[in-house]
Amino acid sequence: MHGWTGSILIADLTTRTQGVLHPSEETFRLFPGGRSLAGHLLRPRVGLPWNHPDMPVIFMTGSLTGTAAPCSGRCHVASRSPLTGAPGDASTGGNLGPALKAAGWDGLMLTGASDALLGLEITSDGVRFVEAGALRGADTEAVFTALPGWDSVACVGPAAENGVLSASIVVDRLHAAERCGLGLCLATKGCKFLAVSGERPMSVADPGGLAAANHDILRLFNASPALRGPLGFHRFGTAALCDLTAARSMMPTDNFRHTRFEQAGGCNAPALAARLLPASAPCPSCPVGCVQRTGDGRLLPGFDALSHFTALIRNPDPVLAVEAVNLCARLGLDPVSAAVSLASFAEITGRALGPERLLGLLEDTALGRGDGRLLGRGARRLAEELGKPDAAMAIKGLEIPACDPRGAYGLALAYAVSTRGACHQRALPLAHELLRKPVATDRFSFLGKARIIKLAEDQMAAADSLPACAPAFLAAGLEEYARAFTAVTGLSVAAGDLALAGERCVYQERLMLAELGFTAQDDDLPERFFREPGDQGEDFEAPPLDREEFLAARARYYRVRGLDDNGLPRRDTAEALGLAWTAS
Repeated sequence: MHGWTGSILIADLTTRTQGVLHPSEETFRLFPGGRSLAGHLLRPRVGLPWNHPDMPVIFMTGSLTGTAAPCSGRCHVASRSPLTGAPGDASTGGNLGPALKAAGWDGLMLTGASDALLGLEITSDGVRFVEAGALRGADTEAVFTALPGWDSVACVGPAAENGVLSASIVVDRLHAAERCGLGLCLATKGCKFLAVSGERPMSVADPGGLAAANHDILRLFNASPALRGPLGFHRFGTAALCDLTAARSMMPTDNFRHTRFEQAGGCNAPALAARLLPASAPCPSCPVGCVQRTGDGRLLPGFDALSHFTALIRNPDPVLAVEAVNLCARLGLDPVSAAVSLASFAEITGRALGPERLLGLLEDTALGRGDGRLLGRGARRLAEELGKPDAAMAIKGLEIPACDPRGAYGLALAYAVSTRGACHQRALPLAHELLRKPVATDRFSFLGKARIIKLAEDQMAAADSLPACAPAFLAAGLEEYARAFTAVTGLSVAAGDLALAGERCVYQERLMLAELGFTAQDDDLPERFFREPGDQGEDFEAPPLDREEFLAARARYYRVRGLDDNGLPRRDTAEALGLAWTAS
């Protein structure tokens, strides 16, 4: 085959043995890779407890991984989330995906659990299980230092080893699979790190066709102000969006009690760049370079982390946000979950988060000390235990990122119906509601948003399955990436075919949610957004969301998604998409 190796490595940490899964060509046609293929492999076991030895942790590449297709150097990670109880997944940059592909593997499926702490060394010859006890308790920087010479290293830090429900997997120092607590899933299996190297070139069916498709994609990138403009991601990383949310009165402040931060102008990406002189650290095949670092190699916060470690906790010092983000990376903490949990804690207890206290609480969270033991359980459990459940700014248990939904109603709907919990990348509503691309929509209206969100979810699920990173779709679309897919694989597909694969992926996740007992009750927003207004802008107001209008929009979404009135899958829709009605 072109585009795929046809082999998925299975590593059993209990027996320290390996096997190989060879999916059929039909499987690759239905589930092209990344998020969709990982979900297909997860579904038969998704009903197991998240920490059951037979619950897999899956790392999956896609057909474009390892090729020159722009922004295709991604790897998707999936398991059942310890934070939400739902299927959990996250995409990571770095070289992990291309390295797996160069080693001859489309993906890795980890099963079992080791009593001793292990590392996995992966090459085209298979996997070698190595003792990693000397790295127990080590932060991620120590792991990377101990493993030089590999094409890619992914590891967990102290947070995962100490049971933090939102622990992340850090990749090649500057990247991470951050959301859903996948780091804890890996640590529970007794796995400290993956080290991967390979030399196998990726087979492309039509190199000339891929070059032509890439030319069209890059032309759109270069014409995009968001990606390549003087104030765009190429210059400032995704943190460039902070100015936009501040101007639209959508910057979550004081744990979402406000939507304007008075010191926002001093905490934006240009202000940070003026002090730290950032440089781009692009992923393989990425011409955008939205990940930024300082001259001494420190990671600079992206959009969500910069906003949440400033406005959300009322910190006016962006350099402190840089310290917090780098501490999260060393400890293996998801910065969004950590910041929202801290903001909920500060609201409930009335305790301010000064610099020493902020950094101290992050360390306590990762090490399971003092108040950190409670913070490590996530905002929802923390707020419930402290008797103030309304202070938890989370959906399906996943903490809300750095956009307030009272300022963009498509975003509000997308947050609610996202299969993994609060996420603005599942449907990219910021594109049309804030960036006003490809067509501007009224951000204070639910009109038409149900169909827009459904179609955008399909597109982004297809992107996650190729895989290609979300920012690419602020400029290019499935039309361009379908040509790249055709050139790489030799399979003639159009944009509609990829959109159908994305629809199948989302519906597969809906089937898993239903199997786990999730209903329409879980497709909802915190009550604060329906009860309290956002802060007024210069020429607009941000009233509370109207619950009746929201529920009507959600009902329309259920109809266009092919779900029943309670948000549950229907057998006819599932089978029309080629999905089994019950997991085997």
